[in-house]
Amino acid sequence: MQKTVVVSVEKSVKHPLYKKILKRTKNLKAHDENNKCQIGDQVLIAETRPLSKDKCWRVVEILKSAS
Repeated sequence: MQKTVVVSVEKSVKHPLYKKILKRTKNLKAHDENNKCQIGDQVLIAETRPLSKDKCWRVVEILKSAS
């Protein structure tokens, strides 16, 4: 998977009956044209046309670098 990064998107949802706040995560594959992303970076992604079977997001910019 060259030029591909896996981005973990986390959101909080409230259980309708018990009112407990739960964390839900989803892993999205995104296209990184310049291969600049490292493990732990926070990135901004945008939806794009399908680039492969699973990849339909692209990295717009790196918001916070891990190192």
